[in-house]
Amino acid sequence: MSRISMGSNYQIVLDYAHSIVSGDKIACVELQQACQRFLNDLDDPRWDFRVDRAENVVQLIETRLCHVKAELRRKPFLLEPWEKFIVYNIAGFFLAGTDIRRFNQAFIFVPRKNGKTSLSAAICFAIALEYVMYASTITIVANRLDRALESWNFIRKNLDFLDEAEYWRIIDNNNEHSMSLTFYDDDEREIGSIRVEALAQNEDKADGINSNVILLDEVHSYKNAEQYHVYEKALKAYQHKLLLACTTAGKNMASFGYSRMKYCMKILQGTIPADRYFIFLAKADHPENYTDPVEHEKANPNYGVTILPEDIMGEALEAQNDPSSRASFLNKSLNIYTNVVNAYFDVAAVVDSDAQYNWTLEELAKLPITWTGGADLSKQHDLTAGALYGEYEGVSIIIAHGFIPITAAQQKAEEDDIPFMWWEEKGWLTLCNSKIVDYDQVVRWFVSMRDMGFKIQQVGFDRQYSRDFVRAMKKANFKMMDSSQLYWKKSEAFREQERHIIDGKYYYCHNRAFEYCIGNVKAVEDAEERVKYSKVDDNQRIDLFDAANMACKEAIILKDKDITADNWF
Repeated sequence: MSRISMGSNYQIVLDYAHSIVSGDKIACVELQQACQRFLNDLDDPRWDFRVDRAENVVQLIETRLCHVKAELRRKPFLLEPWEKFIVYNIAGFFLAGTDIRRFNQAFIFVPRKNGKTSLSAAICFAIALEYVMYASTITIVANRLDRALESWNFIRKNLDFLDEAEYWRIIDNNNEHSMSLTFYDDDEREIGSIRVEALAQNEDKADGINSNVILLDEVHSYKNAEQYHVYEKALKAYQHKLLLACTTAGKNMASFGYSRMKYCMKILQGTIPADRYFIFLAKADHPENYTDPVEHEKANPNYGVTILPEDIMGEALEAQNDPSSRASFLNKSLNIYTNVVNAYFDVAAVVDSDAQYNWTLEELAKLPITWTGGADLSKQHDLTAGALYGEYEGVSIIIAHGFIPITAAQQKAEEDDIPFMWWEEKGWLTLCNSKIVDYDQVVRWFVSMRDMGFKIQQVGFDRQYSRDFVRAMKKANFKMMDSSQLYWKKSEAFREQERHIIDGKYYYCHNRAFEYCIGNVKAVEDAEERVKYSKVDDNQRIDLFDAANMACKEAIILKDKDITADNWF
């Protein structure tokens, strides 16, 4: 018997996912990845997909809830296919053989005016009603109280529409905004309860929250990860729980909201494992084409419904004619962070190139390849990296490894959403049992690679921070090269890697830590098309890429030595 029983909206959701993946329906890359993830997960034995449970939530929303604003006020809250897709994912997947829902966190990232606030409130309310036997508590949090009250009032007004408000204990004053209801059986015994409260994000009450359903609005306004993690901790006492974050793009790429968006993108790419985290992310793929209706539709799932094509095109043309309004249009209508240059490399192209090859380290060590090394030593209390670079049959090959103190890894993993512990588990990172990176461990990594059979001709290093490291490497009989960090001297190696990525001849041994780093690289060109690169924001890391670029530079230097003056000209 199939694990999936049919429901009235199941085919709609399935058709929606297939239309996105096939390209029949316009969507951004991240939404295509989310739909492919859904289709793959239907066949994953780790999960049970229960159409009846997902359908219960859809029906509760569509038959019990109404819109509360404008022309649709008091009309049934009928869900669009993309909204049903979200509901089916959150409400339909269960851990195999249990009654525990798979997704206990969700991230909904869509532009303004797509109805995300009402949808998120409706989902949280419906899920909480299923959990009344566990004394459900919905906590709604936003940067400002009036924003939190938007979702709270959506539920409150629906109680009025249903003529059920009289059964609830409702407190709505300057000190508290809450609604609560206790359920009894026929013998007047309590069988469950539900409570809904609204809070401002900066209220002191946050540390005392103990909820099983939490709705976080405007996550883009959070300045650090701790403001988010305090709500994660509030769910710890529950098995049946949901933390739903909904937001649009902000303007601060150094914020938690931006790092959370990038984190979710990496989950969809498969570079970070987070099987219990649902993500729906809609944005423009090419914001430079901001007058293109294709980009408008990619960013707005309610395109043609609440987002009228002629209206958004009018805004785009206004942004074109008035540069002062352009950033606001990109930010609010195309869901693009706008305060710094975007990441330089197309991570999808990087991943696709890497996926074409599958050499193991043992196989690579036996191939006739001349290897060069690079070491990005950085600060000893943060991430340090070593890398080898070689070419075989026209393919650039990167072998990279990271090093970080275990105490720093634990702190940075929580603050900056970097999965250091997973990297260590996969063998891409060494956790140092000290407060600083032990450079002897970096040396030992190079030695271990040489012992495996890699013929390392020379290793580049940055003079800064490296005196002890260089001494130890020379003692281990490595030829060390002082590698200038002037950007125009690093640019040639950067371009060399870029060329191989574009050609689909770039292999990094499926190292997700390296993939993370290359996805955080931003770059600008000078008048002579030389590249100056750095990280997208201060909370991210590019160290493994920097070490690889240094190793690539040493490879170019070796090639130049092999070319005589006659051959050069």
